[in-house]
Amino acid sequence: MSEAIVASQAPGTDPSVPGASGARQFWRRLRTQRAALVAAAFVALLVLIALTAPLLTAAEGQDPTTYHPALVDSARGGVPIGPFGGVSGSHWLGVEPQTGRDLFARLVHGARVSLGVAFAATLVQVLIGVVVGVAAALGNRWVDQLLSRVTDIIIAMPLMIMALALLAIVPSGFPRPVLVALVIGLVAWGSTAKIVRAHALTLKELDHVAAARLSGWGPWRVARRELLPALAAPVITYAALLVPLNITVEAALSFLGVGVKPPTPSWGQMLTAADVWYQAAPQYLLLPAGSLFLTVLALTVLGDGVRTALDPRAASRLRVGTGRKREARA
Repeated sequence: MSEAIVASQAPGTDPSVPGASGARQFWRRLRTQRAALVAAAFVALLVLIALTAPLLTAAEGQDPTTYHPALVDSARGGVPIGPFGGVSGSHWLGVEPQTGRDLFARLVHGARVSLGVAFAATLVQVLIGVVVGVAAALGNRWVDQLLSRVTDIIIAMPLMIMALALLAIVPSGFPRPVLVALVIGLVAWGSTAKIVRAHALTLKELDHVAAARLSGWGPWRVARRELLPALAAPVITYAALLVPLNITVEAALSFLGVGVKPPTPSWGQMLTAADVWYQAAPQYLLLPAGSLFLTVLALTVLGDGVRTALDPRAASRLRVGTGRKREARA
C-alpha cells in the first residue's frame, strides 16, 4: 500500500517532498528577492576569500603571525607608523599596534577560522537535532518523553556559561577551532531537535507515512524514505539562520578569551586586542568589527530569503529588496 501511495506522488507534486520542479520554484522565488541575492553574493565572496586566504596573503607577501617591530612607534606605546595605521604597498590594511603583524593577513585568516567554526558548529547542531527529533517523533511514548526532557534540559542550559565551562577544562593541546565548533554544536542542538520533532509529528500523520508504518517498515526506513526528504526544507531554513548566530557566539567566546587562542587569528580575538586602541588606531577595531557586522547581516538576510523561498506562504521579515509583485507572480 505504501509503495503504491509513494509511487503515485511524482517528485515535486507534494509540497512537502522536494523534487526537480520544487527546486526550480525555489530558485525562481529566491531570484525575486534582490536583498537575498546581494547577501548571497557577499557570502560567496567571503567564503572565497576565506578559502584562498593563503594565496591572498602570499600575493601581499605577508603572513598573519610575523612580528614587524620596526613598523610601530614604541615611544608612543606601539602605535603603527605611517598614515591610516601603516597602510602601504606591503601592508594593504596597515599593521597591528604593538606587534606590527599584518592586518590584512590576520583579517582574511580570521575569516577562515570564524566561518569554519560557524559552519562546523551548525553541521553538528543539525545532525544531532535531526537524529534526536526524528527519534522522538517515531519512538513510543517513553522514548518521546525521555528525548523531549533531555532536549528541554539542553535548551534550558545557558549557552555561553556552558561553553565557557567546557572550553576552560579541555587541555590546551586540543585544536582550538575544532573544540569551539564541537562545544557550540553539542550545547546548542536543542532548538533544532524541537523544530524537527514538531515537523516530524505532523508528517507522521500523513497518509503515505501512516501506510508505510502499517506495512511493516521499521522506524529508520520510514525516516529515511518518508520523513527526511520532507524535513529538508525546514532544516535547511533553520540551519541558514543558525550560521550567523554561531559566528556571533564564536566571536564572543574569543572576545572573552576562551575561544580561539593566539597566534591563530579570529575576528573575536582581534576585537579583544583592539578594545584599547579605538582612539590611537581605530582601523584595528573597525576592520574586524565591520567584517563581523556585515557577515552576520548578510547571512541573516540570506537565511530569511531562503526561508521565504522555501515557504512562499511565510512573508519575509526583511522587506527591503524582496520584489513583492514578482514574488507573488512566482
